[in-house]
Amino acid sequence: MVRTRKRFGQNFLIDEGVIDRIVSAVGLKDSDRVLEIGPGSGAITSRLHEIAEENYTAIEIDRDLVRLLGDRYPNLTILNQDVLQVNFDSLIGENEVRVIGNLPYNITSPLLFRLMSMNSRSKMQDCHFMVQKEVAARLVASPGSKSWGRLGIMIQTSFEVKSLFDVAPSAFRPQPKVWSSFIRMVPVENQLDDHKMKVLNGILRTAFSGRRKKVQNSLGSFDIDWRNLALDPSKRADQLTMEDYLQLTNSLMDGKK
Repeated sequence: MVRTRKRFGQNFLIDEGVIDRIVSAVGLKDSDRVLEIGPGSGAITSRLHEIAEENYTAIEIDRDLVRLLGDRYPNLTILNQDVLQVNFDSLIGENEVRVIGNLPYNITSPLLFRLMSMNSRSKMQDCHFMVQKEVAARLVASPGSKSWGRLGIMIQTSFEVKSLFDVAPSAFRPQPKVWSSFIRMVPVENQLDDHKMKVLNGILRTAFSGRRKKVQNSLGSFDIDWRNLALDPSKRADQLTMEDYLQLTNSLMDGKK
């Protein structure tokens, strides 16, 4: 039995029925190029690698698991690295790739932000991730819902996100305390450059830190001319749409020219 390491947030998938659903949802072809993040003990790897074994790369931080996977799959390319330190632009290069992973909670948000800011994001055909159900709810949220916030808005500027199905704690070893969700993320065209993304992130961080306040009050520290904006400043942060926040971002950028 493979030993789990709590510091890596490991919860290994063991339910064959769930693995079948993942394989079906991903719909991998033998010509696909695959990048798997955190293969763990290889539950998903074993099924997907046999389909696309010629172009399969895995990133795993646990050295014991790297040795185990290397023994099981001699032609699997394994990078023993912290995924948050990986240069994805260099790794992905010019060829289209499909990204798959069972993501520990503590790295989910920072990893998604890294993927969003990649120069090679357009080379990702899609991403399929297992995440906590609560995180999935935030990623697919819409204005007016309690899950609508900074994470979902930022990610939705760059990806179309869909929650495919939920997974019970009993599908993992050790069992987590919460349910998980399997999601699909497909890159969309994003007109925001790095600087605009930073401005948008700052607006969202400030607005949602006082989410019960009127945005005119919560964003009082920003130099915003509300009279020239086609949005209601008396609304709360969770009532504004992504388009509203993009309008605020563009307004601030225009004011600095």
